Amino acid sequence: MKPSPTAARRGSSLAANLGLSDRIFASAADRAMAKAIDDGLDRVEAGLVDEVSFTDPIADPASRYLLEAGGKRVRPMLTLLAAQLGDGVTDEVVTAAEAIEITHLASLYHDDVMDESDRRRGVPSAHAVWGNSVAILTGDLLFARASQLMAKLGERAIKMQADTFERLVLGQLHETVGPQPGEDPIAHYIQVLADKTGSLIAASAHSGVVFANADKRFEDPMVEFGEKIGVAFQLIDDVIDLSPSPAETGKVPGTDLRAGVVTLPLLRLREFARQDASSADLLARIERDVMPADPAAAGDPVDTNTQAVRLPPSKETVDAIVAELRDHEATQATLAEAHRWAAEAVSALDVLPDGSVKKALTRFADTIVERSN
Repeated sequence: MKPSPTAARRGSSLAANLGLSDRIFASAADRAMAKAIDDGLDRVEAGLVDEVSFTDPIADPASRYLLEAGGKRVRPMLTLLAAQLGDGVTDEVVTAAEAIEITHLASLYHDDVMDESDRRRGVPSAHAVWGNSVAILTGDLLFARASQLMAKLGERAIKMQADTFERLVLGQLHETVGPQPGEDPIAHYIQVLADKTGSLIAASAHSGVVFANADKRFEDPMVEFGEKIGVAFQLIDDVIDLSPSPAETGKVPGTDLRAGVVTLPLLRLREFARQDASSADLLARIERDVMPADPAAAGDPVDTNTQAVRLPPSKETVDAIVAELRDHEATQATLAEAHRWAAEAVSALDVLPDGSVKKALTRFADTIVERSN
């Protein structure tokens, strides 16, 4: 299938956003690699359109919904970059990149149901349009399609997909249940990020090496790079969630907090609250006015001092509280943590030969932590 103009524009813009076109990547080898990635992204995008389309009139609109809403295509980009360590953008690499992105798309349908998110990529979430059951089943359908694609690549690809899927599910399970008694909540949270986000980005990098027949010495470093960049990516998402620019992020500031989703800025704030009165006050107001009440608690919230029904806080009050957290040291600590994970990811690349690929992967890591949406 010939790539659509929309697909071509998306592919080119991704390479440009990575910085493959600027003066840092000025050599003939750099330009050739940039063109190979652009062309590969066009192929992946066209393949995604085909693979998430179904002849079934019920499945088709739901399965295409989030793909058509857009996306950064971070995972295919990384697969194509890693493939430059070997034979480049082969048919097998393109198939693997499609399968991984479809796996990611499938996980979004499920995540939005679990998190009760109203929007995704600037549009109403799938479950808000079709309901929870259809959203879950659509995610299942896309997982099946991704598995079919990986099956074309052989037994090793099937095992890589199964291992990644297992970690995705375990990450969601642990996030849902929460830390166990005595478990460090921050260590628990980071492990959830490694499983839910890091594992799939690691699979993206790994697939590029494996299906481009690159040197086996590069497999473990690229897996480590992918996993650590995945954690950094999600930590930056935690910061972006508090952004005051919904037009840019596609989300209301503090969407996670408003949905009761615990992120690292909140966990860090809880640490600060043990020693700092102003942090404790902010935490109390977040838990009282921003995060949803315990669903097990029946009836309207009551002010225990007056026994009167307490009115819900105004939008302005909630927005102001979110802004306080955004400016708090807890969020700055989260940003610093993201940069630390990205730096460790880049360190994993030391074994790679110097040149266009290593330079681009380093720039990839920088782009992850510099992004604003």
